[in-house]
Amino acid sequence: MAAVSGLMWRPLRPVTVRDAINQGMDEELERDEKVFLLGEEVAQYDGAYKVSRGLWKKYGDKRIIDTPISEMGFAGIAVGAAMAGLRPICEFMTFNFSMQAIDQVINSAAKTYYMSGGLQSVPIVFRGPNGASAGVAAQHSQCFAAWYGHCPGLKVVSPWNSEDAKGLIKSAIRDNNPVVMLENELMYGVPFEFPPEAQSKDFLVPIGKAKIERQGTHITVVSHSRPVGHCLEAAAVLSKEGVECEVINMRTIRPMDMETIEASVMKTNHLVTVEGGWPQFGVGAEICARIMEGISKKLVLEYSQTQIKRLKLAFTLSQFSLPSPRSCIQLPGCSCCSCHWC
Repeated sequence: MAAVSGLMWRPLRPVTVRDAINQGMDEELERDEKVFLLGEEVAQYDGAYKVSRGLWKKYGDKRIIDTPISEMGFAGIAVGAAMAGLRPICEFMTFNFSMQAIDQVINSAAKTYYMSGGLQSVPIVFRGPNGASAGVAAQHSQCFAAWYGHCPGLKVVSPWNSEDAKGLIKSAIRDNNPVVMLENELMYGVPFEFPPEAQSKDFLVPIGKAKIERQGTHITVVSHSRPVGHCLEAAAVLSKEGVECEVINMRTIRPMDMETIEASVMKTNHLVTVEGGWPQFGVGAEICARIMEGISKKLVLEYSQTQIKRLKLAFTLSQFSLPSPRSCIQLPGCSCCSCHWC
């Protein structure tokens, strides 16, 4: 029998995003007894979207735990368990409900490693459906990519297809940092071909690395989650008109793989961002800002023009990091002179 990348050959078979996440969690639960899943209806009911189907029967009450309808309560329990050395997977029935637990996610999970001086890690995964679905109104249709992508201390991933979903959930569970995994309800039942390497129990998708889904030379199109599929469909239509789009599936929101995006934009000289969230202060706005920062740096190096520069806060260096009258005066006219901001 032929081997593919060191694996025994397996035929491509369609696997839904729901089953890919289930498979990834199952493999990690089996691999590490410190891993457990908790959330509303995840056990006996097999999950509100059947993502945890069969796990309660296989692993029992101690590792697949139904919780009361109290996001603040069970998210706090999960964060405490992570601090105590376990690896919880905390499922929100929808990320809109994570607003009830945002203090636990941000102040307790995201900030603890930094505030403990690197002594206390919080290896936890917050996961569930994110973004607009069908007919669930404004309060249940928000995309939280920009919300959580804004916060230091969190890693944020956003899968599109089944390969993304399995590889990212496994990487998230193994990571020693809190990871937010933003799934999409409308994608759960969508089947994708599963490559042979994704069928392995050792398969991982690295956090922080985007994937070029379609090569192109005219326009760079960057997206994440369900809109990646829309971008690929649009690219196929534009290709018939002679416009070749390079479609990038971000996979990770934070840390963002700007290296892949910048290399593509340098090739195409055009950029379109597509997302399911609000445009102001969104993921696309951040990508555009970083591209402009990169262009400004290039102008500084080649033409001695003024560079766009961000001031970032570190508590021990706050006098040098926070905006001040001095920084406002110096930065606009700075051309890599001797001021300490450069």
